[in-house]
Amino acid sequence: MTTLRLLIVLLITLGTLSKANAAGPDCSRPYTLALHDHGLLYSAATDTGIDKDVADELIRRSGCKVTTSLMARARIWQLIESGALDFSLSGITNTERDKFASFAWYFSNKYYLLVRKDSGVRAQTDFAQNDKLQLGVIRSFRYSPSANHLVDKLQAADRVSQAGGLAPLYQALMLGDIQGMIIEPFDYPTLEEKRIRAITTVIEFNDPSIAHGLIMSKAALPPTEQEKWRTLVNGMRSDGTMRRIFEKYFKPDLAAAMVDFQSP
Repeated sequence: MTTLRLLIVLLITLGTLSKANAAGPDCSRPYTLALHDHGLLYSAATDTGIDKDVADELIRRSGCKVTTSLMARARIWQLIESGALDFSLSGITNTERDKFASFAWYFSNKYYLLVRKDSGVRAQTDFAQNDKLQLGVIRSFRYSPSANHLVDKLQAADRVSQAGGLAPLYQALMLGDIQGMIIEPFDYPTLEEKRIRAITTVIEFNDPSIAHGLIMSKAALPPTEQEKWRTLVNGMRSDGTMRRIFEKYFKPDLAAAMVDFQSP
């Protein structure tokens, strides 16, 4: 009878484990995830940042093998579309991206126009109206509706300079090669540098906050697996893990505002 009881317990345990594994992501193959160097989201110099912390926690919770790498944002979107890359982080959607990518939202933020004080710009319309002013953007980045409208309008007038990351844009701004750039809260620590703060001012776009999330390749992951990874992200939000990650980098009130939002 004891042996029978042990066998029953073993079968129940195996059944429970099987159900648990079925509920989580399929770990039968290794996955790939790319980070991009962008302020507090990720710093290649220190191998730290919000997205690095989020990736580490997702990998831990999934139990899967995930290889992480560093890529330019434009390259990330190309590989996500082709299915050669499974995941990236802090992505925003649009009609084109919805065709090949799925998202699991974990924070939301607004965008701002950072301009040189000597440009005479007091509102975003001032920037558009002065054809001598150049705007700097990160290649392949999209923003909030008003910011996108400004970028597209200036792009058509050949008034946009593109770069692979924040550092060259700040350098161009300091040199006066560009007179403005679009920033996020992740870029604020750079603004604290006296030499930049002394010559710039920040103008807020009058747009709602834009949701950012885990980017999942539709070509690489079937809908059922996308939903499993989305469940992991939602779990990090609901149990307070996401807020704790953001509080490492922002004051509690700003961290709360960024992670406590209504998903699209």
